Amino acid sequence: EQAVAVAGGIIGGILLFVLLGITVYLLWKKFCRLFSYEKLINPVKTTNENAIFQDQANSEILLKSARSRSVPFIIPPTLHGRDWSHLTNEEQVQADSDPYMTPQSGPRSSFHSLAGAYVVGTINPDLYKFPEDKSETDFPDGNIGRLWFSIEYEQESERLLVSLIKVRKLQPPADSCSPFVKIYLLPDERSYLQSKTKCKTLNPQFDENFVFQVSSKMLLQRTLKFLVYHVDKQKKHHLLGQVIFPLKSEVLTEDNKLVIWRDLEKENLEPPSEYGDIQFSLSYNDYLGRLTVVVLRARGLKLQEESPAGGVYVKVSLMNYNKFIKSKKTAALLGTPNPVYNETFSFKADQTELDTASLSLSVLQSNKGEKALLLGRVVVGPFMYTRGKELEHWNEMISKPKELVKRWHALCHST
Repeated sequence: EQAVAVAGGIIGGILLFVLLGITVYLLWKKFCRLFSYEKLINPVKTTNENAIFQDQANSEILLKSARSRSVPFIIPPTLHGRDWSHLTNEEQVQADSDPYMTPQSGPRSSFHSLAGAYVVGTINPDLYKFPEDKSETDFPDGNIGRLWFSIEYEQESERLLVSLIKVRKLQPPADSCSPFVKIYLLPDERSYLQSKTKCKTLNPQFDENFVFQVSSKMLLQRTLKFLVYHVDKQKKHHLLGQVIFPLKSEVLTEDNKLVIWRDLEKENLEPPSEYGDIQFSLSYNDYLGRLTVVVLRARGLKLQEESPAGGVYVKVSLMNYNKFIKSKKTAALLGTPNPVYNETFSFKADQTELDTASLSLSVLQSNKGEKALLLGRVVVGPFMYTRGKELEHWNEMISKPKELVKRWHALCHST
C-alpha cells in the first residue's frame, strides 16, 4: 500500500508539473502576440485601445520613411470620429463609436502633435514651387549686361508707355559704376528721354516711366533704342551697351502690358562704309536642309534725295551657279538711314548644294512709279563666289549647324 501511495504521488506530481508548464507556455505566447508588430493590409478599424496604439505606431513609421522626400498629409486626432471615404483601393479610415480625442494641454513637440493622426497620403513640395526666373540667373559668356523694360500702347490717346525697370550685371570700364539710360524712338535720333543716374551700382533698379507720342499708323514702323551709359568721376559719359527693339515684333494693346528683357549689345564704333553696312545672321539646319537668314539692321545708308518718301527694304535672294532660285523681301521702312528689320527668311537648300549656292542681300529704296533704287548689295557664299568676311561668315555657318551666326558686312554698289 505504501508503494502504491508513493507511485501515485509521483505520477500526480509529474502531471501537475506538465500542466503548469503548458499553462506558462500559453501565457508566454499570448504575451508575445500582444506586443508583436503586424503590417496592416486590410482596412483599419479603430474599436479599442489596442487599435489606437497600433495606428499610432504605423503613422510614426510612415512619417519617418516619408519625411526625407515628401510632406505627410494627415487627419488630426480630433477628427478621428468622422467617416472618411476611400482614399485608395486598400486604405479607408473610419471611427464608428470612439469619442473625440481631446488634445493634451501644455507645450508639445511637433512629433507628438502628430501622435494618433492618420497618414492619408503625401504632398510633393516640388509640384508647388514657382518656376524659376532664369532671366535673372542665366547669363551667357561674354554678356555685358541685361535690361528689363515694359511697353504698353494707349489707342485713344496714341501714347506709347515705356517703363524702364532695371539693368543687371553691367561691365563698366572702372571699378565703380554710376549708370543711366537714354531712350530713343527711332527713326528720330535727335530727341530722347533720359533716366535718373544710379550711383555706384552694377545692378541699377530704375522703375521709371516714359511717354512717347506716336500715331497708331506709324507705331509698327518705330523702334525703341536704349543706350546705357556710365558717368565717371570727371562727369564723362561712357557707353556700356545698347538694346534695339522694333515695335513690330510685339502686339501692343492697353490690356497687354509686356515685360521684356534683352541682353546689351556693343555699339559698332567703326565708321560706316561708303554705301553703308548691313547686319544679318545665317544658320543652316543640316537635318531639315533649311538655310535661314535673319535681316537685323542697316546703318549709314545713302538715301536718294529725289525720293524722300520712298521706303527702304532688303531683298534676299538664293542663287545656285549664279542662277536665281528664290527671293524674299522685308517690309519697307520710311525715311531712315539706319533701319531696323529683325525679319527671318528660310530657304530650302540641300547640304550638297552649299558649295555652289550663295546669298545676295540687296538694300533698295522704293520710288513711286519707277524702278526701285539700289543703295547697296552684299553676297555671301563659298570660295567660288566670295572672299574675306563674306567667305568667313559662310564657312562659320556651315561649321556651326543650327546656330545663328551674326555679322556686319559693308555694302557695295556693284550690280
